[in-house]
Amino acid sequence: MTAPAPDSVLLVAHIYREPALAAARELAQRLSAAGVEVRVLAAEAEALDCTGAVGVPNDSEAAAGAALAVALGGDGTLLRAAELARPHGTPLLGVNLGHVGFLAEAEAVALDEAAAKILAGQYDVDERLAIEVSVIRDGEVVIRDWALNDMSVEKAAREHMVNVVLEIDGRPLSRLGCDGIVCATPTGSTAYAFSAGGPVVWPSVQALLVVPLSAHALFARPLVVSPGSTVAVEMSGEQATAVMFCDGRRTHEIKPKDRLEVVRSEQPVRLVRLRAAPFTDRLVEKFQLPVQGWSGR
Repeated sequence: MTAPAPDSVLLVAHIYREPALAAARELAQRLSAAGVEVRVLAAEAEALDCTGAVGVPNDSEAAAGAALAVALGGDGTLLRAAELARPHGTPLLGVNLGHVGFLAEAEAVALDEAAAKILAGQYDVDERLAIEVSVIRDGEVVIRDWALNDMSVEKAAREHMVNVVLEIDGRPLSRLGCDGIVCATPTGSTAYAFSAGGPVVWPSVQALLVVPLSAHALFARPLVVSPGSTVAVEMSGEQATAVMFCDGRRTHEIKPKDRLEVVRSEQPVRLVRLRAAPFTDRLVEKFQLPVQGWSGR
């Protein structure tokens, strides 16, 4: 859907990369000159040094009332900004100043074009499926978290595997001795799950992915299940502690006999699109896939 021109924009930048700082200052100047309120996180305000920007606390209310959030950096910066934007349904635009930057919609070299489209309201918003994970211990939920890309539970020590029973929709599927399990979204299918041998899933597909990590088991193939499914990982009581990562950013200790349940979140992440290019083109561009010889229809 086409969005209205924003009256307030939250900027989140990788403050330890000079190109990200320069891009943030340039974008802030363009937006401010057009009468748009520019917000920056108070903890980043000094480093960004954006004239006229309003400092806001780096907490769950940072994006409250903002019409748009812009992340300037790599995918890590976008995932950090998603933590702020998602609670308020704030659309999020990624400007890539990292390496691959698969989640980003714009490149730094096209910052002028991105600014013009923001000011003209010439952008669409996609709702990306997110997942929620609950950790159940002794019958009680002790941890709740979420992810845009993926949740992984992994061995905490190199010398020990984790032993788990994988369950789908309340039925046991297989017992695995492995380095861990990745539960991913279609958006995250090109991240950790891809590196672990999982399939690439188009973002428009509604599904959940389950990818075992270095499993010692007869059946350890990646799975694509219904978005309405519940994926559960039961930890064996015969092992040491493990670690759960949500989007590679938030970590939680997982103990023997813990049960992890992963479901589709009712609250998606809203990502901004500036162009209508198909996902195939993004794959070719980001992974530099060879397409020489294609003659088209």
